[in-house]
Amino acid sequence: MATVLGVVGGGIVGLAVARELAARHPGAEVVVLEKEERIAAHQTGHNSGVVHAGIYYPPGSLKADLCTRGRAMLRDYTEEHRLPYDECGKLVVALDGSELARLDALARNAAANGVPGLRRLDAAALTDVEPHAVGLAALHSPVTAITDFVAIATSYAAEVVLSGGRIALETNVTGIRRERGGITVATTRGQLRFDRLVVCAGLQSDRVSRLADGLDGPRIVPFRGEYLRVSPAKQDLVRGMVYPVPDPRYPFLGVHFTRRITGELEIGPNAVLGLAREGYRRRDANLADLRDLARWPGFWRMAGTHWRTGARELRGSLSRAAYLRDAARYVPEIGPDDVVRAGAGVRAQAVDRDGSLVDDFRIGHEDGITTIRNAPSPAATSSLAIAAYVVDRMAVA
Repeated sequence: MATVLGVVGGGIVGLAVARELAARHPGAEVVVLEKEERIAAHQTGHNSGVVHAGIYYPPGSLKADLCTRGRAMLRDYTEEHRLPYDECGKLVVALDGSELARLDALARNAAANGVPGLRRLDAAALTDVEPHAVGLAALHSPVTAITDFVAIATSYAAEVVLSGGRIALETNVTGIRRERGGITVATTRGQLRFDRLVVCAGLQSDRVSRLADGLDGPRIVPFRGEYLRVSPAKQDLVRGMVYPVPDPRYPFLGVHFTRRITGELEIGPNAVLGLAREGYRRRDANLADLRDLARWPGFWRMAGTHWRTGARELRGSLSRAAYLRDAARYVPEIGPDDVVRAGAGVRAQAVDRDGSLVDDFRIGHEDGITTIRNAPSPAATSSLAIAAYVVDRMAVA
């Protein structure tokens, strides 16, 4: 009887894992379980499309290693499959002297991570890269790119199917049970049996992982990230991307200017506490998600520490002028009258019981089941490297 390998989650990470399993074990049957009616329905389909170079992540962390390797793998993949990929580059801009030490720390970090081509620029040199940006100094990353992650995920899925695997849509996992000789997965379409299972459930990763191993934590706290779209008349004021120096207390990179692969220019995302894990509008709320937040001690500890930042983010969400106030410090010629509200995404941010925001990828392996409990940005960039890392450690017989 053929080995049957299961993957829960049809986002870019789950599909990359399924593709890697199919490639390494051609005699096995690979099945992806996705609860939505299409793949890439949530985080993959609502992100900014940025391919990160590895500037921010602590050397030696999974994020640093897998982002650095994953970016090169993804670039080669898009070239081979003729998918859109544009190395438009990125500036990380320090506005004043108080940010220079953090900018220098980022430069050291990037060097340790092997980020290629990174340069430190003074105020005059940064305008050679982005003529309409202002700042005291900047880091220029020429290999930071933009792409279409939904197109890449679709390509991964096509390879899985071509290899003989299948994508089971509208199949929600309701139970996972280890039994002698395998793993039984209960779904809304009946029971399935697997020899090995990988949980890549994104916004539901804590819940589905808990079905597998009973561990309560970390839990997902949803943060909605909203975007503004710059008018066509001003969208050429930014050639590539312009980012602030991030606050090291948070795993978010701050509101920034991002060129889309379609040619549009967007500003965002912010990071507003979401009232629903899969809610993309301010009015979206889910009682089960709210109940989970209220019952998790880590949420209240996080809120007690970071409530001022949360209030500032909420103010920006409610007021376009407030949202633009910080962004306009980097590109002053773009103001509130030059933007309209665009889409939004929801980031699955894992939070530990002590209230700390989980910053690194968190991947566990036990008794034939792999759980990916935290895989926020740069997971899309790192998808092929994450897949290789996971399959290396699965030890499929």
